[in-house]
Amino acid sequence: MASYGQFCPVAKAMELLDQRWTMLVVRELGAGSTQFNDLRRGVPRMSPTLLSKRLRTLVRAGVVDRTETDGDVRYRLTAAGEELRPVVEALGVWGSRWIPELGEEDLDPHLLMWDVRRNVVRERVPDGRTVVTFRFPDRPVGVRDWWLVIDDEVDVCDFDPGYEVQVRAEIDLGLLVEVWRGDLDWPDVLRDGTLRLDGPEPLRRAFPSWFARSPFAAVPRVEQPVPR
Repeated sequence: MASYGQFCPVAKAMELLDQRWTMLVVRELGAGSTQFNDLRRGVPRMSPTLLSKRLRTLVRAGVVDRTETDGDVRYRLTAAGEELRPVVEALGVWGSRWIPELGEEDLDPHLLMWDVRRNVVRERVPDGRTVVTFRFPDRPVGVRDWWLVIDDEVDVCDFDPGYEVQVRAEIDLGLLVEVWRGDLDWPDVLRDGTLRLDGPEPLRRAFPSWFARSPFAAVPRVEQPVPR
């Protein structure tokens, strides 16, 4: 790690945490991902090699604990890592409030569907297996269709797992990101027809209640002044 050459504890902390992707890895660990492949799904644009490197650095620094049992490797935040939770939360609140604008490069369906998957409100979904498909008609074929399989566990696939589908949802990716982030509400996209649902009416009515939104969705945005 490069050194700032300062005794200031902020500088010492940033020598570790200011490396690219590091805080996002901490975010994913805090969100419950413990296995390497699950961490990758939370940072889909990070290379596996760099993820391995960042994990090794965090383990050496005492922020992450690595355990291996019969070849099953798990990563978890240590006490030092747990103390970073409010830091991650504060960054999320600040980013939601002061940097609300998104660019096309920020619209990542992999991360969105991974977030949706881990925020399913299981007790509001019908018993048994419920399969929901999401289609983003504005995306290329390879990332256009997603299957959310809600059972005892919840999984998300970018290929057809072969189960009967109960609800089909079609919406442009950017609009669903706005709903997820709290910039739009479900009634907004249902009312204007930009979210199209196909399935039995009781399931269509219940659909929005199946998903908790981003933990930062309720953060009030600050309206930015128009540059002169």
